[in-house]
Amino acid sequence: MESRSRQFKANTLAALSNPGLQQNMRQAKGKFVDKRAKSIRELDDFDGTRTAAAAIRNRVLDNLDLWLEKFEASASARGATVLWAKDADEICRHVVDIARRHEVKKTVKSKSMLSEEAGLNLALEAAGIQPVETDLGEYILQINNNEAPSHIIAPVVHKSLDEVADLFEKVHGTPRKTEITALTREAREVLRSHFLTADMGISGGNFLVAETGSVALVTNEGNGRMVTTLPRVHVVITGIEKVIPTLEDLSTLMRLLPRSATGQSISNYVSVLTGTQAAGDLDGPEHLYYILVDNGRADLIGSEFQDMLRCIRCGACMNHCPVYQTIGGHAYGWVYPGPMGAVLTPLYTGLENALDLPHAATLCNQCGVVCPVKIPLPELLRKLREKQVERGLRPQGERRAFKFWARLAASPTLYALAAWFGVRYLKQLAGGRKTITSFSLVPEWMLGRDFPAPEGKTFRELYAERGEKK
Repeated sequence: MESRSRQFKANTLAALSNPGLQQNMRQAKGKFVDKRAKSIRELDDFDGTRTAAAAIRNRVLDNLDLWLEKFEASASARGATVLWAKDADEICRHVVDIARRHEVKKTVKSKSMLSEEAGLNLALEAAGIQPVETDLGEYILQINNNEAPSHIIAPVVHKSLDEVADLFEKVHGTPRKTEITALTREAREVLRSHFLTADMGISGGNFLVAETGSVALVTNEGNGRMVTTLPRVHVVITGIEKVIPTLEDLSTLMRLLPRSATGQSISNYVSVLTGTQAAGDLDGPEHLYYILVDNGRADLIGSEFQDMLRCIRCGACMNHCPVYQTIGGHAYGWVYPGPMGAVLTPLYTGLENALDLPHAATLCNQCGVVCPVKIPLPELLRKLREKQVERGLRPQGERRAFKFWARLAASPTLYALAAWFGVRYLKQLAGGRKTITSFSLVPEWMLGRDFPAPEGKTFRELYAERGEKK
């Protein structure tokens, strides 16, 4: 994971030069944005609800150990087993051990970003256990050589209908279909037998409710309920920060999550699952395991980056980010793309392993404005940039350039002189044209844009003339 996030510049150039990806991203752009804008108008006090949601998340994070203990006690009292995982390797060991204990040969999976963090599918396959992704987007990616998701809500947002049609024809050996309803029916028919024959289901968890020991799952496909009720073993893999105090708190957060994620007032399926199958229950697992994962999260508690743990994984920040809208999710190199990924990846994998991600943002604050739990994403990105400079991780030439700029900007005389020479140099570089197409000082910046040539008088010249007229 580290090497891929180090290759952000190369990934970005590849994304920008991929016409198919660019077309797919243009078609997707705005769909989530417009729906969200419409749905939040349904709330009487959207900003007040955001404030309340942020307070709920802060209440937990300020005493995370106590709320986790409360959840463990409540879940255990209802027949569940709570396990703890420090890192990705421990997640995989726990899941493989559970599978072997219950003689599992096949497991069906609902969408789980933490299983992506852990590389769980590869670990299961290595142990001789067949993992089957059942979320439609994740299933498409799995049969396409285990391709990584490019969005946490819509994993295949980067693919076109024709690409999916070609893939289904190739993998399923069926006549090519181009209607969405026909393709989804084909996927349903393939997956149905897996639901009925799997011994274990694996899911993530949107929230863990401490008072009841429950996991809340929010999906738009019925696969989530099939995964969690049909197999005799259910394993929930989720981060330690996902715990919330009460069901009432869940109702507050649920007013924001679907609206921020997909622009829906409520998702198609909202499940609150509590304990194992009891006498008289018609469905549910015989064995329920919670794997509560650290993987870098505990280090953020009490730090200047604790606010990032409020994240409820809605994806609104990436939906509104002009950078993500242009390059897609794979360029970020790990599980989490967009502004949230630009913060989380350096924090979880090491700042030195994701040098460019804190700079993969314009700091326009669209992400901060739309975040349902008021995470100050631009401020966190700035802090990461400061950390890089403090640790000497930025290129020497860049550091020298900023030191020079700081000295220049602090001196009105030097700034005026530099501006005078700079404007004339740019006019000469333009050679009478309205735009400058190449500039050796910033070659990468010029790859995707032209720079307008200076025209007319400078601000200082106009200001001086104004003073003379008075």
